[in-house]
Amino acid sequence: MLPVMLCGLSLFGLVMIGGNILSVLPGNVSIWAVVSPQADATEEILLHYTLLPRIVVALMAGAALGVAGSILQRVLRNPLAEPATLGVSAGSYLTLTIATLWFPLAASNAAEWVALAGAALALAAILGLSWRKGLSPATVTLSGMIVSLYCGAASAVLMLFNHDFLTGIYLWGAGYLDQQDWSGVLFLAPRLLVAIAVAALIQRPLALLSLDDSNARSLGLNIEAFRLLSLLVAAVIIAVVTAAVGVISFIGLAVPALARATGARSPGREMAWSAIFGALVLTATDQCVQALPVTYRIFPTGAVTALMGAPLLLVLVRRLKSLSPPAMTGMTEARRLRWPWTVIALAAVALGIALLLSVFAGRGPSGWHVMAAPEGVYSMRTIRSVSAVAGGAMLALAGAILQRMTGNPLGSPEVLGVSSGAMLGVIAATLSVTAVSRGLQISAGAVGAGITLAFIMALARKGDFQGDRLLLIGVTLSSISGFVMAVLMAAQDPRLDQLLAWMSGSTYAVRKQEAIAAVAILGAGLAVGALLRRWLEILPLGETVALSQGVSFRSATAILLLLSAVLTAAATILVGPLSFAGLMGPHLARLAGFQRPAAHLFASALVGGAILLGAEWLGRNIIFPYQIPAGLLATVVGGPFLLLLIGRRL
Repeated sequence: MLPVMLCGLSLFGLVMIGGNILSVLPGNVSIWAVVSPQADATEEILLHYTLLPRIVVALMAGAALGVAGSILQRVLRNPLAEPATLGVSAGSYLTLTIATLWFPLAASNAAEWVALAGAALALAAILGLSWRKGLSPATVTLSGMIVSLYCGAASAVLMLFNHDFLTGIYLWGAGYLDQQDWSGVLFLAPRLLVAIAVAALIQRPLALLSLDDSNARSLGLNIEAFRLLSLLVAAVIIAVVTAAVGVISFIGLAVPALARATGARSPGREMAWSAIFGALVLTATDQCVQALPVTYRIFPTGAVTALMGAPLLLVLVRRLKSLSPPAMTGMTEARRLRWPWTVIALAAVALGIALLLSVFAGRGPSGWHVMAAPEGVYSMRTIRSVSAVAGGAMLALAGAILQRMTGNPLGSPEVLGVSSGAMLGVIAATLSVTAVSRGLQISAGAVGAGITLAFIMALARKGDFQGDRLLLIGVTLSSISGFVMAVLMAAQDPRLDQLLAWMSGSTYAVRKQEAIAAVAILGAGLAVGALLRRWLEILPLGETVALSQGVSFRSATAILLLLSAVLTAAATILVGPLSFAGLMGPHLARLAGFQRPAAHLFASALVGGAILLGAEWLGRNIIFPYQIPAGLLATVVGGPFLLLLIGRRL
């Protein structure tokens, strides 16, 4: 399998490179024109200073991201770990966004160094939060995801209010490999050479880091030192590539999985084949982009890479081998509450009071008020507040089910892929008609989510519903919606404005009937989740234990997957594809001491609802009369709070 894939990718890449070179040069030009172009020959200049450096940069960037992804997945013992897990790329994007708005000279004259500074700050935050726990995989993973979400949300807020000024930053962030000379190659080559050389020297420690900590220590490994070194090497590689060519998605996630699925087992072989596959996949994709009959600037290479690599990964997902036991087993056990249901009852009452305050207290044209607004305003606020609670609670409930079912701290509704299907449905409807009604938006989102769910169920069934494979399928399918959004943003499609508010987690357009339906779905989800609590306690222990307890592993997993997917689809259609409550609500509930499945599900729903309710109220009032979408604000405000909790409790 491995030789066939390698030969196929190599041949395809060479054919595309040859075709693009021949399309630039006339047939009678000597091959020496490639090395030494004539000053008056436009074609030779174009080949030497744009096409050839672009090929070399693609080869180096793809190989480097493959190596970085392999290191992260080994160190963090998680097949979903990728460059985005460390938040390095998101940190670079945020600092460049800030520099473009307030320090334009630095952004234009030293963009690479600004990006590297952002990457360093993001990595420092993650290491600082994880240091007390010896850089444990679970703590690093969770801290990295929160930093990544926070930086991404902060960038999105700035983009929302300064869209016209930040178009260039978005194009950079989408992963364009355009080159005007050989400076990009000269920037990448020495830095990547040193980092990859160090990576090659730590193959044996990487093999031991994949083991349980106690076993690795018994073999004489200084876990903290080598884990820090490995994370630094991966972060440096990611930061250098991101600074040079922007955010290239999917390579760091998919290529190591491809290497393992086709036979690579040891860290050295996996890194080597990841480098080869990464270089070939990125270069072949970029050459395809350049060969398109339309202007290639509409299609960012970073997004197209995910679109082209997704089918290959889906084909091989059944062959994927687990790296280690579930990552959540390495997390420090939080204290257990003595009376969890009493606390849940009190929290529900507190949430009800907060709901009332969000309706009757706020800002208006005359300033702050309590119960002094027109009657119609109360009705609007009630609908928005109830929908925020219901949407956040459904997402957190779905996240709690996924995290318990798979044993993976990265399990969340957005990772499942159903929200991306709903997003694609809404995008298709928006692009198909002149004006999108709320009914059409809901219908299109439901169809998109349903089709995606059916596809996930079919693929997961072939993979025996294994947790890591299930989440990897979801991430892979989500890459398609990422490609569509990247194309729309790059093309500056005017219809994009209709989507931005909804995609940011907006409650603006929710109607009374929709809010009531959402509450009903949430109630049904909580009831079903409580009935299935025994499965959620048994499934993380593995298929063998489940069968010994009389639980059909495949049937139970399929039913839980269906439940979480329905909750995700309903919340996404209601308030848009949020990216915080579903991931963090379950973690906050666990940190608060809710350990048993039923209590954890109810507490997660309360926390998720509170997160979105608070964000909806703040977004409505903080910069009145302007408003910030609840999804973005939830991440920006809630991210630091959760990071503080993680630093003190994990």
